[in-house]
Amino acid sequence: MSTVSYKDAGVDIDAGNQFVENIKPHVKSTLIPGVLGGIGSFAGAFELPTGYKNPVLLSGTDGVGTKLKLAIDSKKFDTVGIDLVAMCTNDLLCNFGEPLFFLDYYATAKLEVDEATDVVKGIAQGCIQSECALVGGETAEMPGMYKEGDFDLAGFCVGIAEKEELNRIEKVNAGDVLLALPSSGIHSNGFSLVRKLLLEKLEMSLEDEFDGKALKDVLLEPTRIYVKEFKANKENINALAHITGGGITENLPRVLPENLKAIVYKDKIKTLPIFDFMSKYVESEEMYRTFNMGVGMVLVVNPANVDAILANTDAYVIGELAKGEKEVEYK
Repeated sequence: MSTVSYKDAGVDIDAGNQFVENIKPHVKSTLIPGVLGGIGSFAGAFELPTGYKNPVLLSGTDGVGTKLKLAIDSKKFDTVGIDLVAMCTNDLLCNFGEPLFFLDYYATAKLEVDEATDVVKGIAQGCIQSECALVGGETAEMPGMYKEGDFDLAGFCVGIAEKEELNRIEKVNAGDVLLALPSSGIHSNGFSLVRKLLLEKLEMSLEDEFDGKALKDVLLEPTRIYVKEFKANKENINALAHITGGGITENLPRVLPENLKAIVYKDKIKTLPIFDFMSKYVESEEMYRTFNMGVGMVLVVNPANVDAILANTDAYVIGELAKGEKEVEYK
């Protein structure tokens, strides 16, 4: 019997090595003070920053869901890496954590070096926007586990916060103002519904024009990262809610005590054209509990601090907090 190689089994070691060489400059572009060593070791090392009184490490993990399917179908791979980082680092902000470092997991049936390089290039760009370092990752080539042409992504982020700043709920009060930081698009949730409606029911093409751009570019617009806005305004923020799966309806109550409700005025929300279009076919309640509707992050702010944040960001007022059962009340 003739010999069998790993490549015969569907795993190309040489392609993996070439991929590592390709991503080295992108990884290097993310390095910040604290990173120890470089790519190629068995673990990523990061030195804890000084200046914290009671530092606590925070961690988060996420993916980008079926948005990946749109990236694969459109052969556009340079933005989903940004999404991957954003979904993790934006979450850390809600516990007043500042991102330190990030790792990724890329699993595929067959490693396509150029496609994977574009993905990691996006991850590096997301890390730069998040002011954190890409210190490592894992690439798994698993024929038989995934269909040919498919791949999956997972991200892992570690951040740091002062222990006394973790619990934001105790800082939230009746009369606090709700400010919206706009989203850049659909971000990274609700894409099973997006694909069902637009591509299946309405039979739209990813190449169709929508609002002056190709539909694929509208749908694959990367998730906005709010790290810089948070760092510049954290002293004036009582709490934050990252608006992801569940929309404003389910995410905003996560930062409320049991005796307060959020009053949100729908007519003040600057919805994006893609949401206005889908709203013709999807019930309003379903839209608001699935999508961000144009709001990527909600800031809970003392009235005395509102003007300072409005002057320093593109945030705008969408509501306030009042006494009542913990929920979102739309008006």
